[in-house]
Amino acid sequence: MSNSIKLAALTNHSAICPEIGLFNTRWAEFVRQYHQTIPGYSQTPLRALKQFSQSFDVGNVFVKDESFRFGLNAFKALGSSYCMATLLAERLGLPLGQMTYETLTTAEVKKRLGTLTFVTATDGNHGRGVAWSAKTLGHKSIVLMPKGTAAERLDNIKKLGANASITEYEYDDTVKMAAGVARQTGGVLVQDTAWDGYEDIPTRIMQGYLTLGLEIDEQLKGITPTHIFLQAGVGSMAAAVAAFFTNFYGENRPIITIVEPHGADCLYRTASADDGEIHAYEGELQSIMAGLCCGIPCTVAWRLLKHCADFFVSMPDSVAANGMRILGAPLGDDPRIISGESGASTFGLVAEILRKPENRSIKDALGINAQSNIVCISTEGDTDRANYRRIVWDGAYCSN
Repeated sequence: MSNSIKLAALTNHSAICPEIGLFNTRWAEFVRQYHQTIPGYSQTPLRALKQFSQSFDVGNVFVKDESFRFGLNAFKALGSSYCMATLLAERLGLPLGQMTYETLTTAEVKKRLGTLTFVTATDGNHGRGVAWSAKTLGHKSIVLMPKGTAAERLDNIKKLGANASITEYEYDDTVKMAAGVARQTGGVLVQDTAWDGYEDIPTRIMQGYLTLGLEIDEQLKGITPTHIFLQAGVGSMAAAVAAFFTNFYGENRPIITIVEPHGADCLYRTASADDGEIHAYEGELQSIMAGLCCGIPCTVAWRLLKHCADFFVSMPDSVAANGMRILGAPLGDDPRIISGESGASTFGLVAEILRKPENRSIKDALGINAQSNIVCISTEGDTDRANYRRIVWDGAYCSN
């Protein structure tokens, strides 16, 4: 595979997006209102890398550190916790405005609902979020993971009481397997990707990520972001945050760039084709960015992204690896951030663009200059600690 960064500009934005209204500030405040009722909720930090920004002549670079989210080392529980709460509330006939963690976990509710089983497929972080959400709400979970999943990620999910296992299939086929298990067991499929006929639950999961957008806006304290970089697997989180800031800023929204690895760049391929069709990544998924190794875009996410996003990037693993190293060994008194392979992907891209003269054309295309205020999200910490050390200490990563 190429060792260069590939950039596709999406100039033909969709004028119509039916879901865009589900990702506005009003919905974000409603979603966070529920999250705030969950024990252990707090805003994750938005780190300002002042020394880095000054050294590379940009206004500000901010990194939101999701390794602090609910003690799970990643952001994904925001989506599963909100989605699963809405499903329980519907079964109880409880208005969403009265939905709190406390109202969903009483002895009376347990008696009425019995024990439900939530089923999902995951590369790690989403499944951990589902397992945690099921456990905290008093229910069960079945979690299937694609081949090649790190043992640590599997163990972390099992520790939360899930019936978890690694399959012999790639991610997309594991999703199909999970759907079959849900049908066979009478479980509820809680999948963070959508396809024709299965879009309601993924949309609810995506709405759960609105808390991220609302927190970022508040933590910027009046600074207007000019550029937001969002990593994507199937695109659910990226689309939700992009839609939030599109609603929030309207025509003055930041330039939004979606980032993927070369070895799983389905959204980049879809944007590059620009023919109105979704394009899957063909072949074996391969990247150190395990959380981004998805071959088929989420249908809801793509409808939002083709309305909201400006650029799509496909990049080699080395970019994310360098991002991990720079965040872990920052300039001057910039805060240290432990960011995993997928988590460091967006900052790694920003660093690559700013540090290396050969990427000047990409910097110019994105319109990055001395007045730019750049926001990235470190979506995970070291969720696979052994691999984190191999990359940061030993310089080991795939060559794609």
